[in-house]
Amino acid sequence: MANKDFDVRPTPLLDELEKGPWPSFVTGLKRLRDAGKRYSPMVNDLLGQLEHSYEERLGFWKGGTITVVGYGGGIIPRFSEVADKFPESKEFHTLRVIPPAGMHYTTDVIRKMCDIWEEYGSGLIAFHGQSGDIMFQGCSSENVQPAFDALNEMGFDLGGAGPALRTSMNCVGSARCEMSCYDEIKAHRMIINEYLDEMHRPALPYKFKFKFSGCPNDCVNAIHRADFAVIGTWRDDMKVDQEKVKEYVAELGRDYIQEHVIEMCPTRALKLNDDDTLAVDNKACVRCMHCLNVMTKALSPGDDKGAVILIGGKRTLKIGDLMGTVIKPFIKLETDEDFEELVEFAGEVIDFFAENALEHERTGEMIDRIGLPAFLEGIGVDPDPNMVLHPRQVSFVRTDDFQAELERMRAKKGGKKEAAE
Repeated sequence: MANKDFDVRPTPLLDELEKGPWPSFVTGLKRLRDAGKRYSPMVNDLLGQLEHSYEERLGFWKGGTITVVGYGGGIIPRFSEVADKFPESKEFHTLRVIPPAGMHYTTDVIRKMCDIWEEYGSGLIAFHGQSGDIMFQGCSSENVQPAFDALNEMGFDLGGAGPALRTSMNCVGSARCEMSCYDEIKAHRMIINEYLDEMHRPALPYKFKFKFSGCPNDCVNAIHRADFAVIGTWRDDMKVDQEKVKEYVAELGRDYIQEHVIEMCPTRALKLNDDDTLAVDNKACVRCMHCLNVMTKALSPGDDKGAVILIGGKRTLKIGDLMGTVIKPFIKLETDEDFEELVEFAGEVIDFFAENALEHERTGEMIDRIGLPAFLEGIGVDPDPNMVLHPRQVSFVRTDDFQAELERMRAKKGGKKEAAE
């Protein structure tokens, strides 16, 4: 039932966004405005300010500084530049809160979160931001501390914001997925627990993100979005259940398997035999995961599982989008010692970034500026052919005695020129 203590802001431009075939965020905000209790006026003025932004084609939020006792980050301050027009949303701060690794919740925990945010905030919650945080959006300055105290009492902590280590993400992985190649939750928790101070007290040149995916499907976009990506993989042969392959062929037909599996392999590593079994050239397999995703019951990762570490993924900033560069082609992640080595290596990368990156420069941009060899030397990693980002297109051209060959080519070219003259 709508709260009658305020006049509903007219939003003709925002209303247009509700007319398409897809669900609209405007509908969600209106529902929150009409069903809330204490902070319905805040969402009402939020909609009013957003409508004003659409009219003027300008944003009217500015930053500032606000946090909780003992912390240097974790709160995104938002102050309105048109507070005189929309006083109820003059402050609309966001609390970034670290979720459970793997994003596992009980319904009781979620209900308690909603109760806290209904009491201290706007009621608007996002599960989850791109860095993995639970985003509690819309809080006044005076309520930031009591809201955090209530969440902290539940056992939750603030995530990263600003030039700091950011809240990490991992896929559901080994908890529920048969493609998982290592314990993503353990790796995630160990690294964040070790470097939590880097998250709470921003002291880096710019943000730094970890993401953990259990297989090359990369369900948390680690390769594209993380400065330090840990991607599960295997280095032996993929496992093939030939009887299940025959069942897929019988159910879907040879033509379907040929078109949607065999011909979709980027390296042509698959062949469907005459007896409806599958032949796999494992040396040519690049772990694209397509065949495993289509024929889940028949194909699965090998037994020698581990992970590859890629450094430098990010979205557009100074030099455009970057995908992570392979730094460690394969590591085992089975014993406690394996995970401790991963944590130690993560610290070495963070330290090098802190000491060598420029202000407002991501790790990938730093590597692009100083060169991969300098980065590898700085973190104590030997070069490996798997690190080559762009292999030469003509693979049969040899590079040994390259200088002598170049001189011979030049001499031959010069001879032809003299003959022509």
